Order: sequence, then C-alpha cells, then structure tokens
Amino acid sequence: MHHINVPKTNLPRIVIVGGGFGGIEFAKRLKNKPYQVVLLDKNNYHAFPPLLYQIATAGLESSSIATPFRKIFEGFPNFIFRLAEVLEVEPAENQITTDIGDIHYDFLVFASGSTTNFFGMKDVEQHAMPMKSIPEALDIRSMLLQNFETAVNLEHKSEAQESLIDIVVIGGGPTGVELAGALAELRNHVLPEDYAELDFGQMDIYLVEMSNRLLPPMSEEASAKTKEFLEDLGVQVWLSTALTSYDGYKATFNNGKTILTTHLIFAAGVAGCVPKGFATEAVARGRRLVVDSKLRIKGHQNIFAIGDVAAFTPEGKQMPLPMVAPVSVQMGQYLATFFIAGLPQEFKSFQYVDKGSMATIGKHRAVVDLSFWKTQGMFAWFIWMFVHLMSLVGYGSKIGVFLNWSQSYFSSDKKFRLIINRYKKKS
Repeated sequence: MHHINVPKTNLPRIVIVGGGFGGIEFAKRLKNKPYQVVLLDKNNYHAFPPLLYQIATAGLESSSIATPFRKIFEGFPNFIFRLAEVLEVEPAENQITTDIGDIHYDFLVFASGSTTNFFGMKDVEQHAMPMKSIPEALDIRSMLLQNFETAVNLEHKSEAQESLIDIVVIGGGPTGVELAGALAELRNHVLPEDYAELDFGQMDIYLVEMSNRLLPPMSEEASAKTKEFLEDLGVQVWLSTALTSYDGYKATFNNGKTILTTHLIFAAGVAGCVPKGFATEAVARGRRLVVDSKLRIKGHQNIFAIGDVAAFTPEGKQMPLPMVAPVSVQMGQYLATFFIAGLPQEFKSFQYVDKGSMATIGKHRAVVDLSFWKTQGMFAWFIWMFVHLMSLVGYGSKIGVFLNWSQSYFSSDKKFRLIINRYKKKS
C-alpha cells in the first residue's frame, strides 16, 4: 500500500487518531509549536455527542453540532488533516495502516473515541438502534417518522400499529435519560398535531435500566428527581431490569416481561475503538487502552491515548475514569502541555478534576451535581443549556443552536421532522 501524501518536514510528526473532544483539544494547543500535527479521522468534521439525542428527536439539524476540521484549524500552519480510517498499528515500525495508505509517526496519539457495546448480544446488535454518531441519530429520526407514517395506514389500536409507535430506550445513563425525556415531549406536544389519526394515549415510551436507579454516577437526589421528572412526562421507567434478547419485534427482559416494538434504542454500553496491533496486556475491559500517569499506552514510550479509549486509573482507585467529555478535554490539555514542555521525564502526572455532572430531562427539567452544590428543576435546566452552548465548537454552531432552542422554548415545536434518507433495517 502507498504512503499517505503528507509534506516532509524536519519537525517531529505527531499523528492523532480521532477528532473528538480530546483530539481537538490536544491539536489546538499545539498551534505554532515545533511539531507537525497530522489528524486522521473517518469523518471530516468534529461532532458534539451530548446533543445527538436532539438530532434524533428532530430538535436540531445535524449541521448545528458538527464543524469541519479544516474550518476549526484554519490558520494552523503546522496542522494537516486527512480523511482516513485507521486499520492497524505497527509499533515496531512507527507506522500505522489506514484505508488510504500508510503513515510514519514519531509520536502517536489515540483519541479514537468509543462505539456501542452490545455485550455480546448478537440479536440486539443486529436489530437495535445505537446512537453514537450523527448518522445513527439521523437513522433514529428517520425510523421514528417512518414508523408513524406506516402506523396511520394500519388498523386502529392493533398490535401491529402499537408495535410501530411504542419505543424502548435501553440504558438509564445521561444519553438514555435525555433521549427518553425528549421523546416524551415529542409525543406530548408535537406528534399529535402531525398525526391526528393516531391515538397517542396508546403510545408507550419505556426507559429500562439494569441498576436500581437512574444516572448511577450522580447523586441519589439527582437519580430520584430524574425518575420523577420522567414519570411526570409519561415515561415508564423500569429499574433493576436487563434486556436479554430482541429480534426486531419483541424485546425480552430478565424479569420475564416482553414488549412488542420495532423501535428499540440501545444506549446502555460503550467500548473503545481500538485497531489491530496492540498487545493483549495493553487492552483493558471495554476495549480501552491501558495508560500510565503520563497517558502513555502500556508497553510504549511514544504512543499515547486520551479520551474514551484511554483506561486511566487514578492512584488509589480501582476503576478507570469514566468515558465522558470532561475527562477527554482534560486529557487533551494535559498531553499538549507535556509535549510543549518537551516530554521531560520528571513531568507531573495527569490528574483529573471532577467539576460535576448534569443531565436534562426536558423543558424546565434538569439535574446538576457540582462538587460544592446540587440543584434540580428549572435553574438546573438553564445551567445545563449554558454549559452545553458554551461547549460547542465555533460561533456558528453556538448561534444556530441558541436560535433553535429559543424558538423551541416559546413554541415547543420540533421543526426538523424530515426523512432525508429512508432508514432500512438490517436484514
């Protein structure tokens, strides 16, 4: 295979795999530093995953949460982007293989993110809908609308009709909670206007969580309030319940219950995106790369990992840091500082500062756990909106999302109810 066409230079070359939160933060801080920075990603844009659920429920258009890499890095003379998917790492050769060719590196930084983990349930993997990317969120939106367009032509209150309009969300973490809340608001305020022929009193939305409370990493108060908010919206919350099988029509659970639905969204697990080439001892549970206190991958001096794919266990702790955006950002910041300092042997170790967690459950409903304060309800909702708005990349995205949120605040409308590409289920 030929080599990727990248300009030759006397500067050390850092290849970054993945343009998520960590990769972007790391690359931005190396502007005009004595390194050639090459970013590889299978997409040509940086996405903002915390708002994927709003794409899936027609609240935002995909361009609102995506920014082209070449736009982000305008004016970065030492930055190069190539659209490529990494297939294999060859550490002995300081080389990686991609779908467009090979590339040599002096330093390699894996920021490749995560994908849905179906925990070995092949039938669920085949028939359920994940939501880890913009295309997957658009598939959920298309499937949702296609189901309603089909349902209006079926016998009223028939089993077939109800299986099309009932929705099951697996996973009671932030993604599942926020998605279930948005679906409930869509059912309560928008869909009855579009599909007056359907009885939305018959539409059930289920949120299923394996543990005994929602949002397990957050406080007990946040978990209890989240459940209350969801039930106020009409969501049926099942706790201490696990999905055991799904054939595309019937979902079966460990308590013996079943639900007939053609629309099951799986938001219950994630796994790191790791290519071939790493030794077994470097890959931890959940397909994450084991890193040391300076974020170097186990067994390697010039290969690093940051973000979701990095399994960093703080000193004195038993479990790696969670796969959340603040961890990715802080890892990217730390690693850039380490490189700018020249990678000294005595450099300080990475330390994560947990500033808190938050989740929204719909209009005027959110929960916020900060290290010094906890709040729930409308004020928490405004905090959630402000933090997420400020975290978006680019002023265009910030303005676009703010305008859409402002319109939705006064009208409760979801204007992006569009089937752009019809979703076809896997055979």
